[in-house]
Amino acid sequence: MEISTNELLGLLSLGAMFLAFCTGFPISYVMVFSGLTFGFIGIGKIVFYLLTVQFYQVMTDSVMGAIPPFLLMGYILESAGLMDRLFKSFQMLLCRLPGSLYAAVIFTGTIFAAATGIVGSSVNLLCVMAEPAMRRSGYNIRMGAGSIAASGTLGILIPPSVMLVVMGPIVGVPVTDLFAAAVIPGLMLAGIYIAYSLVRCALNPELGPPLPPELRPESFGKALREVFIGVIPLLLLIFSTLGSILMGIATPTEAASCGAFGAFVLVFAYRKFSWEGMKDALFKTTKLSAMILIMIASCNFFGSVFSRLGSAAWLSRFLMSLDMPPMAMLALIMLTIFFLGWAMEWIPIVLIFLPLMLPTVEAMQFDKLWFCLVMAVTLQTSWLSPPVALSAYFIKGSLPHWDLMDIYKGMFQYIGCQVVGIILVIVFPAIITWLPNFLKQ
Repeated sequence: MEISTNELLGLLSLGAMFLAFCTGFPISYVMVFSGLTFGFIGIGKIVFYLLTVQFYQVMTDSVMGAIPPFLLMGYILESAGLMDRLFKSFQMLLCRLPGSLYAAVIFTGTIFAAATGIVGSSVNLLCVMAEPAMRRSGYNIRMGAGSIAASGTLGILIPPSVMLVVMGPIVGVPVTDLFAAAVIPGLMLAGIYIAYSLVRCALNPELGPPLPPELRPESFGKALREVFIGVIPLLLLIFSTLGSILMGIATPTEAASCGAFGAFVLVFAYRKFSWEGMKDALFKTTKLSAMILIMIASCNFFGSVFSRLGSAAWLSRFLMSLDMPPMAMLALIMLTIFFLGWAMEWIPIVLIFLPLMLPTVEAMQFDKLWFCLVMAVTLQTSWLSPPVALSAYFIKGSLPHWDLMDIYKGMFQYIGCQVVGIILVIVFPAIITWLPNFLKQ
């Protein structure tokens, strides 16, 4: 297949960029340098205008304005220790069930995912909360690690996922539609995790025995009271934030700002406010927001150069020339995303690889909303997949006394749950598309 000089330059820039990633140099700088160097050779001074325009567009995009308040909402709740009370509430409610702590971890991880959308924080926090109770109750380390990793990674998928906020403008799909599309798959995966954990422990109670009497609440009424105090206000905050977006009452940016304010009010109501915690939450929000936004602008710039050189169109023509059936092409794309997810964060994958695949996705006539969610579930699976599973290193960093091989073996169990989830969303697209279509009626 013929290739022009500029198209070849674009492919060389892509190769050079991935090689530079391996050196550990910051991704944003690598993309800007690669785009400027190869772009100047191929299209001349216009590359500097592209740089200016792409950075300006990202910094003035109102949708991207949702990222900092969503992050702040999660960090405020985390710094105040409200998630610890949430976990203990579920632990008390489910105490008589075999595998109750696994279920409590997954329930808490699911709600925390809906409150933050940050994987690293979810996994680290679940480790700190759950490990002492699991140790005292004689729970299996492998299943404990698997349940923590699986539920912690739901933050990449369940709204208000920062990844979905970033995806929307790239593929030209409203963020509200992506949020609505992610609700059922996210809850479905959490349900699969819980079902697997409880069935395993029912068949073999030694893996997760019921909590010993000394760890149980004095009465069922006390457990319900703790759930009402520890869970209901947080759920109301999450549902009001996401509900206002899904119902079209507020934009993602407006709802995120209200959510951050609501988290602030909750912290005061629980008497958990501290200036040190607020300072820490603001610092983490500023740091991560700046990193994400600069990376988005850098990726957009590199993508615009790559397209201007004609390489994106050539790559699409090349993939289409393979004459593969649509499902085989989808499998090839998802397999590539899965392996990229081993070594890279979701940000460069979404911002670099997704735009490159868009022409092929459109040529194959895939529904873009459905494709984005299949991609999100696949990325979540790669975070659980040894040997480079990022969640494993989050767990090992938080719990250094847990053996890495035990963590890996525990995660493998829940990868099976992920595979079931991926098959279901591919075979039954309505799992993704039903809710967005229903809300538009």
